Amino acid sequence: MGEINKTYSVEFKQKAVNMYLKQGMGYKSIAKELGITHRSVQRWVKYFQEEGVKGLEEKRGKATGPLKGRPRTREQSVEEELHRLRAENEYLKKLWALQRGQTDDGNKHS
Repeated sequence: MGEINKTYSVEFKQKAVNMYLKQGMGYKSIAKELGITHRSVQRWVKYFQEEGVKGLEEKRGKATGPLKGRPRTREQSVEEELHRLRAENEYLKKLWALQRGQTDDGNKHS
């Protein structure tokens, strides 16, 4: 199985970034002191420099891009809605008949 990734608070990441930017510590010494990998520190510094504090927020599990969230719905014309409702009605009739054990010819099956 894969390794479970730890998540760190924005405050924790900010502390690591400040140790690098303000205190002049190296990635490896920060990582050793905080018990994390030096690559994490590098990544957080890069994100902070590109996006500020917002770059330190958790990104996993959040949808990004134009297609995120629920699909946009557009108004249906009366004809489109009527067609959709008729198709839905036929589907439900067939489902109901199957649940009752009947086929299209009206005969019951055991």
